[in-house]
Amino acid sequence: MSKVINLDKQTNMGMNINMKGKTVVITGFTSGIGLATAKVLAGSGAYIIGVGRSESRCRQAEKIIKNEYPQSKVSYLIADLSSLKQVRELAGNIKKLVEEKGDGIIDVLINNAGTFSSWYVSTPEGFELQFAVNHLAPFLLTNELLPLLQKAPAGRIITVSSGSHYRTRIHWNDIMLRKRYNCLLAYKQSKLANVLFTIELNRRLGQNSTVRAYAVDPGLVNTDIGFKGTTGIARWIWKKRSKAGVPPERPAQSIAFIAGEPSIQKRTEVYWKDCKPMKPSRYSQKPDVALRLWEISAKMCGIQSL
Repeated sequence: MSKVINLDKQTNMGMNINMKGKTVVITGFTSGIGLATAKVLAGSGAYIIGVGRSESRCRQAEKIIKNEYPQSKVSYLIADLSSLKQVRELAGNIKKLVEEKGDGIIDVLINNAGTFSSWYVSTPEGFELQFAVNHLAPFLLTNELLPLLQKAPAGRIITVSSGSHYRTRIHWNDIMLRKRYNCLLAYKQSKLANVLFTIELNRRLGQNSTVRAYAVDPGLVNTDIGFKGTTGIARWIWKKRSKAGVPPERPAQSIAFIAGEPSIQKRTEVYWKDCKPMKPSRYSQKPDVALRLWEISAKMCGIQSL
């Protein structure tokens, strides 16, 4: 039996989240913020469709959620989000799952999966790994699943960004940073792209749309992202910094709040942290920058603009 989740009162936005009957897609749901969010939303009644790269880790995540909430409904799909081909296949498999459920609706899409790499890695389509996983994958998946989100009474698209977006720009002359790769710069640029994507998506959807997009700043979180694909100084820095981070359950509360709080649908703010709206960087609010990135991303993904 599902239960209404009362979020942490320290956020000053402690709300009862009831997701009974709603379908939520979460990428990167096998650990960290993704798993913590899946647990909260599954416990409040949502049907979770989790996405991960590893069959065994997806199975373990499903087991963890089921052990805590025996009556919860959880499905999972396997996909490597660095491959746009697999992102398209994933979208098709998600559509099949929700059609089998009966209503063909997705209420919430949570673009949580992210990666970090100390060195330049090229994806199957020839893009830089962090840009591909952190930006192009959610861009393409969102566009592919948008018709199912538009069937929901109040569809929501939540993309996990970062406060690191405040101090960077898009490097138009070398977006993939092939000429001089800097792992931290690549990460910051991809997180800026998340905010630009969210702002431009809302603009294209229009004020009367039943679907709204949000970017969440999780803050410094104690997760393993900095230990995957890293070596040397980058790994050492993350090991030291992550100890001061909050547990993943903290940003999971913000994501669950945005996913389930009814009044959010009427809010125009796009960037949130600790269940509160914040102003994103000035650069991210430039319409011409958001439009240019959207058009470039659409070409990279081989899709028509919304």
